This record gives sequence, structure tokens and C-alpha cells, in this order.
Amino acid sequence: MKIKRKVKGRRISKGTVFINVVFSIVFFFVFFLFLIVPKVHLTGNGVITVNVNSKYQDQGIKIDSFKELKNVKAIDNVDTSRLGTYKVEYIYKDSFFKYYLQRKVRVEDLEAPVITLKGNKKEYYCPNKEYEELGYIAYDNVDGDITELVKVFKNRDKIVYEIKDSSNNKSTVIRKIVAKDQENPTMVLNGDSTIFIPLNGNYEEDGVSVFDNCDNNIEKSLKTISNIDNTKIGDYKITYKVKDSGNNKASITRNIKVRKNLEPNTIYLTFDDGPRDGVTDKILDVLKEKEVKATFFVTNNGSDDLIKRIVSEGHSIGIHTASHRYDVIYSSVDNYFNDLEIVRKRIYNLTGIDTNLIRFPGGSSNTISKKYSEGIMSILVKEVLNKGYQYYDWNVDSGDASFAKDKMKLYNNVINSLSHDKYNVILMHDTKVVTMESLSSIIDYASSNGYRFDVLTAEIMPIGQKLNN
Repeated sequence: MKIKRKVKGRRISKGTVFINVVFSIVFFFVFFLFLIVPKVHLTGNGVITVNVNSKYQDQGIKIDSFKELKNVKAIDNVDTSRLGTYKVEYIYKDSFFKYYLQRKVRVEDLEAPVITLKGNKKEYYCPNKEYEELGYIAYDNVDGDITELVKVFKNRDKIVYEIKDSSNNKSTVIRKIVAKDQENPTMVLNGDSTIFIPLNGNYEEDGVSVFDNCDNNIEKSLKTISNIDNTKIGDYKITYKVKDSGNNKASITRNIKVRKNLEPNTIYLTFDDGPRDGVTDKILDVLKEKEVKATFFVTNNGSDDLIKRIVSEGHSIGIHTASHRYDVIYSSVDNYFNDLEIVRKRIYNLTGIDTNLIRFPGGSSNTISKKYSEGIMSILVKEVLNKGYQYYDWNVDSGDASFAKDKMKLYNNVINSLSHDKYNVILMHDTKVVTMESLSSIIDYASSNGYRFDVLTAEIMPIGQKLNN
């Protein structure tokens, strides 16, 4: 027997079907958009702060998609030289969509002003005085010089300097101050640092000037130490010493040189500018024959054998500069000594004598040096003495480099200039033939008239003329 069962079913309305269809279509459309529509957003923050006057580097936008980011337009009006808030706008467009993005850029003063102290961050001052402010400068990258806005607060052992600019950026600098005398006294010699006095002559003390930053009566501590013996030829020193209340010390030394005076009734034959082959050797022959010694101020000219012969035959040798070029040696102090050193080394290498005798080309009274350096002779006459040299001018000019063109004129000029009552330092040149030709007669006249001959040495007082530059 078959039994029939009736099954009840749920009927779906047409409206429901329609809604489901629409929902499915929308879902798939959104899903499709999600797949094909890219995500475009800013790189970095939406608000960026940069320092005024710095360089703004835009970070741009980026896309989260397989697509390549193209056709991006950026509108940028950022001016970092001016404070303010600026906008950077980006427009991106692809085949289907167009995007607008925006970033804010704030240009602000982020830099603190700078306080620069005059002096040091640690300063010492006299215990018996008030600290005196050395000063300061305050500068800001936007406001410029704002020194007048600095606030100063003084404490017992420090000074605080504070400044705030218009953007409220602050700076603080501290200077440490210590009540302690750290500075040595200063000493200056009165008169020259090198002084020549004649054998058995008197030395007149010029003294020193002493200054101290804290002690007003520093002169009371001055002590003088001297080893001068004016009865003996030699080099001596006077040392001056002081000490202030802070136990800071200073000293300075003066050189004292005791020398023989040039002697009256004595002839000192001196020859400049040589040696010259063919002339100097003939002059040396005459001197050897007459058994007379002379002084030669040599240059870098002539043969080495003549330099050696001058010394080996007992003559005195000195330096007359290497080049004898006024435009070189008198253009500067350094140039003079560099040129002088060339001849000094030549003499030493050839003879073993480290001479300190010099003669200035043109003499110490020359005026041609003024053409190349104003006042250089006034400097050089002191510098050569400080460096241990002794310079010798003359008081009898033979005229062989100027007006005495023949041997009789040269002879007469020399013998008429001689005096028994004074020393006679005769200027000649062993580069002149006329000098060679007249020398024998001059020596004969001097010998027959009671004159004696001698040479210049380091034991004899320097002889100088009146300075004209």
C-alpha cells in the first residue's frame, strides 16, 4: 500500500531575487574597483615643519598598486626665506580617476641665537680689582644682531648671558671668572738692547720700563744683575727681573760689549766689493811687499782662492753682502740678512772663520735705501747688532768709486785727508785698477810720515755715520 506525503516548499518572491542580484552586482563591482582603483597617499607626514632659510625637499606622493605613478602635478609655493604656512597640492590622474592631495609646510624659526663671548669662557681678573666685562655679540639667523637683548647675570664666580629671539628660541652662555693674577709683568728696555762701551769707559744705565696688569708699584720688585767688567774686552749682560704679587715673573736682558776704541794716528785700509781676479791679487802683492795688513769686506764675486789668500796672509775679512744690489738687499730686512748669509757661509766654508764684521753697501748713512724701503737703515743698524754683527763705516773716502779716476788724484785725495789726531778708516775698492796702481805710493807716504797701520777686528768699537734713512 503506497502512502503519498505532501512536501511543503518556501516560495521566493521576485523582489527578493532582484535584491540578491543587485547586491551581487554591486559586490562584484566594488571588488572590481578595489582591484583596479589604486590607493594614492602622501609620502611622509601631512604636515611638515622646516627651518627658515633651509632647503625644502618635497617628499611627493606614492601609490599602492601595480601601476606606475605617472602624470603627477605638484603645485608648490613654499618660500623658506619667509616664515609662514604653505600648501603643496598634488594632482594625479590615470585612465579612469583623478586624485587631489594636499600637504602643509610650516616654515618656522627653529634655530636658537648664538652668543659669542669676547675673550675666553674662563677669564682671570686681578684679586684687588673688579672684573671688567670683555663684551659679547648675539646674532640670530632671522633677527640679525640682537646683542642689545642679551641679559647678563653676574654671580660670584660666573657670569650668565641669556638671549631670546622673536620666535622664542633661547640661548645661554656661561663665563667662568676667577680672581687670580695669571698674567706676567711686561718689561721694555729703555734705550738699545745692544750697547757698545769703550774699554775702561763708563756705562750709563738707561733702565727698563715695567708694567703689570694688577700691581701698580711693580717697579719696587725690580732687580738688576750685571757682570760688566769695563776693564776687559768682552761681551757682558745686564739682566732685569721682576715678580708681581701673584708670583708671576718676567725678565729681560741687555747686551753690553766692551771694545777698544779706534786709535788716532792709525790707518785702517779697508777694501769693498771684491775680490776681483787681476786686481785683488795685485793689491795683496803690494800689501805683502809693504808688510801692511788690511780689512776686506767681500761679496760673492771673485775666485775662492782669493778669499783663502786674504785670510792666510793675515788680513781681516768681513761681509759686504753677496749681490751688492740695493734693490734686493734694501727692499726688506729679511732680504738683507738672506743676502748677507750667503757670504758669511762662503767665508766660513773656505776659511773656517765665522766673521761678524760687516759693512753696509753705500754705508749706514746711504739714502738710496729709502727708494726701496723707508726707514730700513734705522732698523738694520739695530738688527745687525742684536744678531751679533758689528758694522764699520769710514771717515776717509778715497774717491776711487767716484771722482778719483787716475792714481795721482786718488793719491792726493787720500794723503790730504789723513790726520795724526784721529783714526783714519779709509774706504777703497779692490775692484778698481786705479786703487791697485796708487796703493803702494799711499802706503809709502803714510809710513814715512809716522802713521801706523792696523786692521778692523771684533775687538774694536764699531764706527757708524749719521743715519739718513
